[in-house]
Amino acid sequence: MLKTFPKGGIHPHENKITAQKEIKRMAVPKVVYVPVAQHIGIPAEITVERKEKVKIGQVIAKSGGYVSSNIHSPVAGTVTKLDKIIDSSGYKKMCIVIRTDIKDASNYEEKEYPLKTKIELQPKEILAQITNCGIVGLGGATFPTHIKLNVNEDKKIDCLIINGVECEPYLTADHRLMLEKAEEIIIGIKILMFALHVNKAVIGIENNKKNAISNFKLLTKQDNTIQVASLEVKYPQGSEKQLIKSILKREVPKNGLPLDVGVIVHNVGTIFAIYEAIQYNKPLIERVVTVTGKKLENPSNFWVKIGTPIKDLIEEVGGIPKGTRKIVNGGPMMGKAIKNIELPITKGTSGILVISEEESSRGKSENCIRCGECIYVCPMGLEPHLLMNLCEMALYERAYSEDVMTCIECGSCSYVCPSHRPLLDYIRFGKNIVKKLEINKN
Repeated sequence: MLKTFPKGGIHPHENKITAQKEIKRMAVPKVVYVPVAQHIGIPAEITVERKEKVKIGQVIAKSGGYVSSNIHSPVAGTVTKLDKIIDSSGYKKMCIVIRTDIKDASNYEEKEYPLKTKIELQPKEILAQITNCGIVGLGGATFPTHIKLNVNEDKKIDCLIINGVECEPYLTADHRLMLEKAEEIIIGIKILMFALHVNKAVIGIENNKKNAISNFKLLTKQDNTIQVASLEVKYPQGSEKQLIKSILKREVPKNGLPLDVGVIVHNVGTIFAIYEAIQYNKPLIERVVTVTGKKLENPSNFWVKIGTPIKDLIEEVGGIPKGTRKIVNGGPMMGKAIKNIELPITKGTSGILVISEEESSRGKSENCIRCGECIYVCPMGLEPHLLMNLCEMALYERAYSEDVMTCIECGSCSYVCPSHRPLLDYIRFGKNIVKKLEINKN
């Protein structure tokens, strides 16, 4: 029996057209644009100056506070600019621009690290190394990993969940990573189990990735501390709260965290980054990105240096096809359309989706017919139609009392609405206003 969460959820078309494409390495870009805010929390503080020469892996912006993360140079080169650029959020953010030194051989070394199984660091040293290497959640949220792992003594953790679900349509970066780096991911899991003093871990994978499931089951056959959970293909199965409910049947309280039910959840990409940080002292300077779309000439998965312009990746897959309507940073459900393909790949970029005119056209918004479909599919048990109306009418205090902040922004409500109402657009906007109002109150 496949495991899943009981409340809500949808089944959008999977469109995993790059699932069989092995991860290729992108060419080193001539220029990288490295934002200092690639994580939830306070932006990192720049530690380099214009015209300064930097090495690969050098800290170029240091953690700006408790909830913050170090930023490292993905290339060897020269800092040419410290300037603000408009990122995928649509706001101007500070960025470090580095011109790659084409004569520096270190830029073109393709290191294939041998598997290293022995864990030599102690738990406190592991946490310090993860902090130093700027590891953040690579599933999209980009929460600084060292904060998740810094557990107060009053919290008892008994299970580590590894998120290999990748329920967003089109994206296959995690799937390919699980196929090509499974042994490293297992060592990464053991590193975290040791650091957290936990003796149980569960790898959750949707059943449309049978080869990844069988791969991990084979590798963990002799290890009773690591289990593999086959999950029903249902969106948003990869959301933390839904994943915990699916695997452990534990309910994370409203406004609570997985820690409240004795769990820590990490994405498989984050686990691999932790493995490289601990075993090889490698900071987070690259990640796997899926570049996909039905009309693309050669959709693929790539190892990409952080700061690489999105246009470089699109050129690599054959350029923008005729009739393209949108380019999305992320997947079709939770990603955001971007206006400028000069924007850089960041730690949180899991995919670039190129969508055609016919795919992206949204029906004309009509009046709500009170069908209740949005309520039925909401995995958080909310009333999206009500929340949209309250946000549209600027009734933010009422929206807050109706739990608008509990929305995980999965987009299931907008997906099923027969009246094509922009439910998530208004709810997301309302959440931002409520957040500001709460900050000002406090």
